[in-house]
Amino acid sequence: MPRQPDDSVLISGRYFDLQELLEVQETVHMFPKLSRHELAKTICENLDWVTPTGQYKVASCKELLDKLEGRGLITLPAKQEDKIHDNRDRISFGPQTEAEPPVEADITNYEPIGLEPVRHPESIRLWNEYVHRYHTLGYKRPFGAHQRYFIVSGTGQKLGCLLFAAAAWALSARDEWIGWSEVDRSLRVNLTLNNTRFLIFPWVRVKNLASKALSLAVKRIRHDWQERYGYSPVLLETFVDPEIYQGTCYRAANWIYLGQTTGRGRMDRYKKRPFSRKAIYVYPLVTDFRAHLKGETVHE
Repeated sequence: MPRQPDDSVLISGRYFDLQELLEVQETVHMFPKLSRHELAKTICENLDWVTPTGQYKVASCKELLDKLEGRGLITLPAKQEDKIHDNRDRISFGPQTEAEPPVEADITNYEPIGLEPVRHPESIRLWNEYVHRYHTLGYKRPFGAHQRYFIVSGTGQKLGCLLFAAAAWALSARDEWIGWSEVDRSLRVNLTLNNTRFLIFPWVRVKNLASKALSLAVKRIRHDWQERYGYSPVLLETFVDPEIYQGTCYRAANWIYLGQTTGRGRMDRYKKRPFSRKAIYVYPLVTDFRAHLKGETVHE
């Protein structure tokens, strides 16, 4: 575990000394017309706050700014970018995502089943449209680092969608199971990913397809994450609404049931809105995942 510097404070997974916090305050004060996103990029540049691949940690910096404002230490500009994001997230349904003829044959008829990473703008728009049209929760912009996949047949036919994104910040059942301290979790929660969307298209009724897709994701997610973000996750998690689903495909793919959520949102340190309780499933990606998550070994 990294040594805590003297006279420093842990915020948003990073230790800040007094001088750095003063620099953040000064930057906010000097540039009142910058958007929050622009402020975050500027602060990341000043503090050399970057990912292993050299990208600015803008999401973490925005989180820092929210916390400092909540403590009365800074006053942030109005959220100028919200209207832009709202317009971007409006999704209209086109002919490309219309329902297709039923797919009901044995899974062997569609092998080899594969996962197709979704990274180019046109494919991302198509993925978003499918999920918004057919998933019970619709589409919402992923929080932080994320990876979309199409589930495809051996001939390239699209059969469904998967999304992995940032894990829940605090989750009692998971954190106790790992043996996480608050500091360990703050420093290494990025090594856990949440399967936030999983969709088999409603016209696709192929037995064992869902568990097969999860098994494929387990085999490739560490490589894909390393390639895209410069580090490898060691644990997957997901939430299943027991009022709608039974979690059968997760159990069939050997995910571990940990219990239920407390019924509050993933960022509940800020929002106290009630949510329905969800079943929690996890899947370790390496045998020594606890050592990685607790800082007892150097992760890949």
